[in-house]
Amino acid sequence: MLELDFSCVSVTSDTYAAGPTLNIRLRVAERSGAKVHAIALRTQMRIEPQKRRYSATEAAQLGDLFGPTTRWADTLRPLQFAMVPAMVPGFTGETEFELSVPCTYDLEIAATTYFHALEEGDIPLVLLFSGTVFTGDGSGFTVHPVSWKAETPCAVPVVVWREMMDRFFPNCGWIRLHRDTLLALGAYKNARAIPTWEQAITDLLAGAVVRDPS
Repeated sequence: MLELDFSCVSVTSDTYAAGPTLNIRLRVAERSGAKVHAIALRTQMRIEPQKRRYSATEAAQLGDLFGPTTRWADTLRPLQFAMVPAMVPGFTGETEFELSVPCTYDLEIAATTYFHALEEGDIPLVLLFSGTVFTGDGSGFTVHPVSWKAETPCAVPVVVWREMMDRFFPNCGWIRLHRDTLLALGAYKNARAIPTWEQAITDLLAGAVVRDPS
């Protein structure tokens, strides 16, 4: 089995994509000198929230995911972010390639809720690799599996995430509503000739009775 070494080079956002997309540039090295014709790669991306510190404001925002901070020793567990396929072209020695990772601002998704709660620093990811490596010379090809041990840490700057989302959804966020709730909200909006959905929600919040939880 070939031993491939992966490392993260940089993380940027794709300014020309139709939707929010992270470009993660990776380096892969093969030290035996074998000629690699191609790698059919699968990359599992996981958030490792236990590998950074959090401000009081961030911790409060993360309560929905992990509960109160007193329980974080038990609840601060990895979160699935994405599974991304890629074809790495042929090389000898080492090469670089990019993973394009489509992102969403749907706050019903745990990873998005986590990203949205962070104010600064890095988002700690680990990239876990699998797939097939094709090697060989003029006499034919040999097929190898990517080692189950192949992985690399990857730090996504929070500022990159925020700038990317602000480019597509400036000063906005997304929530999902049940169809019946959406119909009821639409009826409320239309009956009062309220011009926007946001204004309808603001109007309802202004009239809401705040109950003392005690």
